[in-house]
Amino acid sequence: MAKSLSVLKTIRQTRKRRERNRYLKARIRGIIKKFMKAESVEEKKKLLPQCYALIDKGVSKGILHRNTAARKKSKLAKLLNELEKKG
Repeated sequence: MAKSLSVLKTIRQTRKRRERNRYLKARIRGIIKKFMKAESVEEKKKLLPQCYALIDKGVSKGILHRNTAARKKSKLAKLLNELEKKG
């Protein structure tokens, strides 16, 4: 199974990128879950900037599309605003 050096390098690069992408996507999902499970509005207010930062980092690294990021951020802000209006 002889592969050229360029193919082996591409395989290494792909593996490295995949690991980085999976790690950042998992962190984004985790912080969003943490935001959703937070009990108080104050907790959610503290977590929102962290969510925004990770989502924006995903866009800058090319892991998320900018419209996907905007949709996620909008959804989180909308949830927080609805909770603030209720109580």
